[in-house]
Amino acid sequence: MPNTVVTNPDTIPSSMQAIALIEPNEDIHLSDTQLPVPQCTGNELLVKVEYVGLNPVDAQFAKSGFCLWQYPHVLGLDAVGVVVKAGKGVFPGVGERVMWHASIGEQGVLSEYAKVPNYAVSIIPKQLASDKAATLPCAGMAALISLDKLSVTEGDTLFVEGGAGAVGQFAIQFAKQRGADVFTTASKRNHKLVKQLGADVVFDYNDKALCDKIRRELGPQGFDAVIDIMGGESTIQNIELMRFCGRIACLNPLPNFEQQLMYRRAPNISIVSLGGAWLANSLCAQQRMSFMGNLLLETVANGEITPPEVLAVDFNANAVSAALNKQLAGGFTGKQVVKIS
Repeated sequence: MPNTVVTNPDTIPSSMQAIALIEPNEDIHLSDTQLPVPQCTGNELLVKVEYVGLNPVDAQFAKSGFCLWQYPHVLGLDAVGVVVKAGKGVFPGVGERVMWHASIGEQGVLSEYAKVPNYAVSIIPKQLASDKAATLPCAGMAALISLDKLSVTEGDTLFVEGGAGAVGQFAIQFAKQRGADVFTTASKRNHKLVKQLGADVVFDYNDKALCDKIRRELGPQGFDAVIDIMGGESTIQNIELMRFCGRIACLNPLPNFEQQLMYRRAPNISIVSLGGAWLANSLCAQQRMSFMGNLLLETVANGEITPPEVLAVDFNANAVSAALNKQLAGGFTGKQVVKIS
């Protein structure tokens, strides 16, 4: 292979252990399986995966499937690992530790090896632990895209729904860096955490008088901007809490809106979709994810941003199945991370 650089050809096996979805199912039952190690071409890197961060989207699609998937399908989108094979002259090269958010339309990263285009990865600073880096891609990028779409600037009032979740934790911290006044919701046990991250005002999301208390605290004008993390009926409630022509970034599918609400609030609605960068085949959007990854890695490595707590998950089908069910049940703080190798 004169045009390929390899760590040591003898150390890369022909097959690998992976965790796959045999078919979509409500119980999120996954299977341990052996698959061929991916073959790379052109500017693709072969990476020996070290850690995989789990996300709600992994669990949602394990239940419903995805239109582009063939089965068995390897789940997982957020990966950290070491490059073991790269084309000659392709950067980053063999031995570099990298992080990336993978394409939702292709095989995932819950496997011993994975391939990824070189322009979609970010190099991890030496001082940052790999498991910490695995908490960053999906949640951190979703928070950054949301803030950019909302054009959050100094003095804005921003409502971050579910501040103790991974997206919420990143959103609070980056919004405070931009000078926003941040309001958020969390369970009472997590009020201290989100306050430490920078939230100015915290409400108990279980409070039946939540909307009234927000209005009393904020005043009649409503929020300038909202990061809508939960979706569904809460999106309607969040729009009610916005000022006229306010901005909302939605991370989940939109509900059906009543026409009267749209006239009365005239919201500027933005959709946040990391998977869209791959599905639209947008090289610029994929490269932008790499740039956002660089920012996340740099700010965490420098201590400017605190990542979510790592919740370790074993690399076997039963453990990952249970962890994905936990993702949808919620009620935990931190980021579930699978140790692959």
